[in-house]
Amino acid sequence: MLQRRQFLMAAAALSLLPVSRGFAQSENFSVTMTDAEWRAKLTPDQFAVLRQEATERPFSSQLNASKRRGVYHCAGCDTAVYSSTAKYDSGTGWPSFYEAIDGSVGTRTDYRIVVPRTEVHCATCGGHLGHIFDDGPPPTGKRHCINGIALNFSPGARTS
Repeated sequence: MLQRRQFLMAAAALSLLPVSRGFAQSENFSVTMTDAEWRAKLTPDQFAVLRQEATERPFSSQLNASKRRGVYHCAGCDTAVYSSTAKYDSGTGWPSFYEAIDGSVGTRTDYRIVVPRTEVHCATCGGHLGHIFDDGPPPTGKRHCINGIALNFSPGARTS
């Protein structure tokens, strides 16, 4: 009985920890808007992902299977965040990249599912893009698992 009580007390304590939602509003980014302005700019699904840290359904993004050359931009502020040269098929159901464009994204630890994960967001507007995992291909060994709805694609565009 003591183990059950300890488990319940630990679960109750964890529920009191600050939830990660809305971190972008508390940090300084060069592009900022009110929730009303973001809602007017984004579709409801984009708002849910970029501003409320939701996750789109796997295999629902047309960008997942795209093999076109170009650059992927943050749908919130149009910052170039990923190049098609770093894109690969991870089989997870979300567009995946082994690295971001230098300086375009930021990370923080996300405890929303209790197990710590590395969240990735746009360095310009703070929009939630997805998560980074340590099971990617060379040369980085990283998998940036990104919500396609958080991205806009520019065919043929270059990062430099």
